[in-house]
Amino acid sequence: MAATRVLYPGTFDPVTLGHLDLIRRGVDLFGRVLVAVAENDAKSPLFSGAERVEMLRAEVGGMPVEVEQFRGLVVEHARARGIGVLLRGVRTVSDFEYEYQMAMTNRELAHDVDTVFIMPSEDYAYLSSRLIKEVYAGGGELRRFLPDRVHEALGRRLRPAASR
Repeated sequence: MAATRVLYPGTFDPVTLGHLDLIRRGVDLFGRVLVAVAENDAKSPLFSGAERVEMLRAEVGGMPVEVEQFRGLVVEHARARGIGVLLRGVRTVSDFEYEYQMAMTNRELAHDVDTVFIMPSEDYAYLSSRLIKEVYAGGGELRRFLPDRVHEALGRRLRPAASR
């Protein structure tokens, strides 16, 4: 396949090894990946957009990956960057139903932007950033699903007294 860029949008709050797995798969399939960190105030992120961008950049160093923040419609961001393919991960049937609705809506908004779905590695098939935050806030540890730097950042944010 000829090298091209694909846009992988998401909140990445926080970035997990599942996200990084999809980024690597995207690089293998498309050659280059633009990771677009969404600024979506409705999701009440734990980390700021700048922090999420910084975490991702630290993890993808050396790979043909760019990381940037965006606000607004993902298809408009893709068009503005000259990218015609969106990369999305699908873990479960419920993920697929939601992602299918999004892909069809995006197609209606931008006929020139397609969506490609990728299944995660079975190691990360049930993993979500939301679940990681909930478990961690409750005192649990899911270290094996997070890059070390992200695990430390969660500790500083969710358990500030314990990290002193």
